[in-house]
Amino acid sequence: MVKKQSLEKEKVNTKFNLEEMMGKGLHLGHQISKLHPKMSDNIMGVKNTVHIIDLEKTAKSLEEAMIFIEGLFREGGSIVLVGTKPPFRKIIQETAEECEIPYVVERWLGGTFTNHKVISNRTKYYQDIKKKKEGGDFESLTKKEKIRINKKLEKLRRKFEGIKDLGKIPEAVFVCDIYRDQACVKEANNIGVKVVAIVDTNVDPSLVDFPILANDDAIPSVQYILDKLKEAIMKSKIPMPNNIKSNPKSK
Repeated sequence: MVKKQSLEKEKVNTKFNLEEMMGKGLHLGHQISKLHPKMSDNIMGVKNTVHIIDLEKTAKSLEEAMIFIEGLFREGGSIVLVGTKPPFRKIIQETAEECEIPYVVERWLGGTFTNHKVISNRTKYYQDIKKKKEGGDFESLTKKEKIRINKKLEKLRRKFEGIKDLGKIPEAVFVCDIYRDQACVKEANNIGVKVVAIVDTNVDPSLVDFPILANDDAIPSVQYILDKLKEAIMKSKIPMPNNIKSNPKSK
């Protein structure tokens, strides 16, 4: 039985509407057999063998994450948006491009953080090849050589296009599925990069600095959270009154 969650009886002190969040499916977790023990306190019940996430806690965790991100950008920090699950690649890339932030929607490249110099050199190599092609440097090559160059460029594009402007290790990373992209989370944790992430009922929230307790499998749920991420970044560009200072939370 699902414990009845009252959306009127007790108002959560956040700007997020619980009914809207429920409509987007943020409350729907995984099958009860997949529950991670450390997520137990964030469950409000079970429906049809699926754990139901406490949306009041979701709203609070989402607000904390967005406050951190807004503060981070106000202080000149940067974040990488990561989500390699195929159904979400398009909306993740679109969000990143609208926010003008680096992104990873293909495979996470090991060493992106922990061996940043090597990855940076490969990114510069990709940009150099891309620039030469756009400049017509390969026009004199044979058809076979052009095909080879194009295949090589496409392979590099899939790896480096999203992080081509990542000039330094970012202060934070936003991960849409920490189970699928656990390599990214591990690298970030190893070198002190803050992790903001959607945390479903099957994963360990203690791996994340700012866990957003929500469904990471449904497109409407992920889209809702990405929209809030975009709002926080756009809001950071609006000048604050002189008597208010940004103070992003740190772990």
